[in-house]
Amino acid sequence: MRAALAFRAPCRGLVVPSWEATRGRCLISPRKCPLSLSRRSVAGLVRTTRRRGLYGCTTPVAQSRDGATAPTSAPVYPGVDGKPNVIQVLESRGLIDAVTSTDVYAVCARPVAVYVGFDPTADSLHIGNLLGLLVLRWFQKLGHRPVAIIGGATARIGDPSGKSVERPLLAASVIEENAARIAENLRQVLDFSGDSSSTTEPLVLNNYDWLGNMRLLDFLRDVGKLARVGTMLSKESVRLRMQSEEGLSFTEFTYQLLQGYDFAYLYKNHQVLLQAGGSDQWGNIVAGLELTRKLYGGTVHGLTFPLLTSKDGKKLGKTEKGAVWLSPQRLSPYEFYQYLVKVADDDVCNYLRKLTFLPLEQIDALENDMRNSERSGYQANTAQKLLAMEVTRIVHGDKGVETALAATAVAAPGHVPGGEHTNGSTRLRADVLEAVSSSLPGATLPRTALVGVPLVDVMVRAGLQKSKGEARRLIANGGAYVNDEKVSDSGRTIEATDLIEGRLLLLAAGKKNKMLVRVSDT
Repeated sequence: MRAALAFRAPCRGLVVPSWEATRGRCLISPRKCPLSLSRRSVAGLVRTTRRRGLYGCTTPVAQSRDGATAPTSAPVYPGVDGKPNVIQVLESRGLIDAVTSTDVYAVCARPVAVYVGFDPTADSLHIGNLLGLLVLRWFQKLGHRPVAIIGGATARIGDPSGKSVERPLLAASVIEENAARIAENLRQVLDFSGDSSSTTEPLVLNNYDWLGNMRLLDFLRDVGKLARVGTMLSKESVRLRMQSEEGLSFTEFTYQLLQGYDFAYLYKNHQVLLQAGGSDQWGNIVAGLELTRKLYGGTVHGLTFPLLTSKDGKKLGKTEKGAVWLSPQRLSPYEFYQYLVKVADDDVCNYLRKLTFLPLEQIDALENDMRNSERSGYQANTAQKLLAMEVTRIVHGDKGVETALAATAVAAPGHVPGGEHTNGSTRLRADVLEAVSSSLPGATLPRTALVGVPLVDVMVRAGLQKSKGEARRLIANGGAYVNDEKVSDSGRTIEATDLIEGRLLLLAAGKKNKMLVRVSDT
């Protein structure tokens, strides 16, 4: 098996690999970028991990007309049609963990097809998967063709990477439904123009189309004979599982062969030359490189991006309610926005670089203002609001941002109609209230218990007040609100015109204690 070098980017701004694979000599002066190197064999490749030395390694960047940036010092590799080299752009934003060969810089000087795989183990991708989508989008923006593979076949097996126990097997019907939903997530982020002749038009495929009908004996003869058990056993994901109490089933053990065959199939049938994946996918990517070479004599490449984690090492994307889903049916744009706006100061600029397309100069300036807030006048949470707006726009579009901001304003204590983020509107919208409903107490009342009924009665029936006396005192003290409008008349009744789109009513006792009432016709 051929030995090759893989290079890990140590910090944002490094644009040239430290070692040349064929000669093993240093290309960057240690005085300019002192790094300590460690090497370890992974599945036949010698993977070089570069650790930051005593000094930082930051390289000035220049912005292109596309908003992409690439370092201006050190060798600058060409990109497509005068655009920056996509590998250097990803490096500058901290989106490169390792590459399988330095040739990837030259390969990406011309349009290439790059693929990332997504197994439909749920009916939505989550924010951790967003990095893979954004890497594809960067390739698309800079003149390359993104290929998204939905793992309709591999989801039936289950990837053991990063898992301490075997994934539960899903029914075929569930996987098919999940695959359809994930295809919608892809359309949320990638740019589908509808022009199939375009070199940057995304290609979405399902690996069940070529793996589903392959006979076992054919697979063993054509693919299995090229795999070496010793190499497969050396994969970190395999080794860790075999050392655990759970162990590793033969089903999971074969996963790397299936994913490896995906790469070979895409190389032969769709001219895909590059695979990208999270750092935990290194072994599977390497398997694809070797299988493609052995099956078709082709040279392909791989890169990994770091998993999305906070400064303390926790994976981004988990909340008390579960994952931060990309599908609005699973998580509203408002809830998605709220998760991001609560990111810690230590993490927010890192996420701005990795999760947005904002120019690095803007992010660096913002980070500098945060560090020198007394001098700059930086307002707390400015960076978080920018992060939440930009990522929500990428995933949910301008409409999603509008809804999220409006819902945030409605949920805020003391919200006044026509205030910030309401575009001057004096009426609440049902879609905004639906978006914020998960964060508000709620009640459901028949229409007959609302229309023409005194407000004091409605408050008691909804559970907002314990008694009519309490409700009257609340109104007398100026603390009662209907649809964010203060009520001063204790004899006020609820009218049909108060029902927002005929189905919702927002009540409040004071500025913080709000309740959303749903109208039923039963």
